[in-house]
Amino acid sequence: MPESRHPEYAYLDLLKEVLENGEEQVDSDTGVKTYSLFGRQIRFDLSEGFPLLTTKRTYWNGILHELYWFMSGQSNIKYLVDHNVHIWDDYPYKIYGEKVAKGIATQLSKDEFIERIHTDEAFAKEHGELPHIYGEQWRRWEATDGRTVDQLAWVIDELRKDSDAHNTVVTSWNPEYMYSMAKPGEGARFPICHNMYQVNIKNGKVCLQLYQRSADIFLGVPFNIGSYALLTCIIAKILGREPGEYIHTFGDVHIYENHKEQAAEQLTREPKAFPTISFTEPFNSLDTFKPEFVTLNGYEPHASIKADLTVSGGYNKKLHSKEAMEETK
Repeated sequence: MPESRHPEYAYLDLLKEVLENGEEQVDSDTGVKTYSLFGRQIRFDLSEGFPLLTTKRTYWNGILHELYWFMSGQSNIKYLVDHNVHIWDDYPYKIYGEKVAKGIATQLSKDEFIERIHTDEAFAKEHGELPHIYGEQWRRWEATDGRTVDQLAWVIDELRKDSDAHNTVVTSWNPEYMYSMAKPGEGARFPICHNMYQVNIKNGKVCLQLYQRSADIFLGVPFNIGSYALLTCIIAKILGREPGEYIHTFGDVHIYENHKEQAAEQLTREPKAFPTISFTEPFNSLDTFKPEFVTLNGYEPHASIKADLTVSGGYNKKLHSKEAMEETK
């Protein structure tokens, strides 16, 4: 009987398809060029190993702490900065730069800004906050009557009561704060990309499907796969079950022009055995889980492939500001 293909090829085949067949598009705000496809899906059976990609090293510390940041409902980058995770630094620094331009903040380099976030609680509280980010939407969604809704806790409670539930969805896509749907000055200033997921129990195992409306296939998607596969495992542990399948569904999946060479290099590499994860301490709720309880075992990937992060998408002043909205009326 022929040996089955390594599960990492689900990702590699999609990367290859985007690289070879993606349609050229240009970001309306930054002018950055991408190559894009629409509507794809990849799947991973978590019993076959934890899908942390092996054809390049994936940033595990960032995955672990960013997911905890989301799961604990946080929206200030100080937690990430304090744990040496800097994947969200650019967004609050960009907003800070706009305050500098208006004369209401002091000019700082990015390194100086991040150091102040790390060492100055008051500065971090004022300038490190990212309202309406994932953690806020997952754990403290603002309801019209003033209360907050804890979507993720509700999902877990619902599945405890009814393992056949079909309604266990968490969404981060709140139109009240998105683009020109938001009131002037209240729009989210960063892209909500992985915007909805559903948890489901099949064959006694916890499965999770993510819908990602916009996906950076080379730099972002490997990180997203690791993050939501880990979330699946954590929810399964809380529910006293085994993890089942992780399904990743894409809207617009694209590669940036300056990542094409790196993607081609990755496609020359053969996948290695997936690692596994284990938990060193028991936990049975969101509030008793801690990131230090997670151990990654047997991760021996190929070397990292460096690529620059492009801050594009999301709020575009030329399209979504009050002035732009008035011009289109």
